[in-house]
Amino acid sequence: MRYEYDFGDGWLHKIVLEKILPADDALSLPQCIKGKRACPPEDVGGVWGYEDLLEILADKNHEEYKSRLDWLGGEFDPEALDLSDINQQLKSWAKG
Repeated sequence: MRYEYDFGDGWLHKIVLEKILPADDALSLPQCIKGKRACPPEDVGGVWGYEDLLEILADKNHEEYKSRLDWLGGEFDPEALDLSDINQQLKSWAKG
């Protein structure tokens, strides 16, 4: 499945349904079992703004480094993925 988030910025996501299991009340659904990289910060400016952000964060001597860290509210690891946090959010959204 393809999912487009934020039509103005055009974030395209590929979501793969790997298996449908029998219902099990012990499982919290929906559930994310795998992913790649951190979610880009909200309002980063689309793919191009995110690329700029990563370039700036890779160079601690860049003139915008400190202001971008301040905007982010601290360090940002683009490789980090917290499945526990993702699944907690999915659980709360599923409850409505």
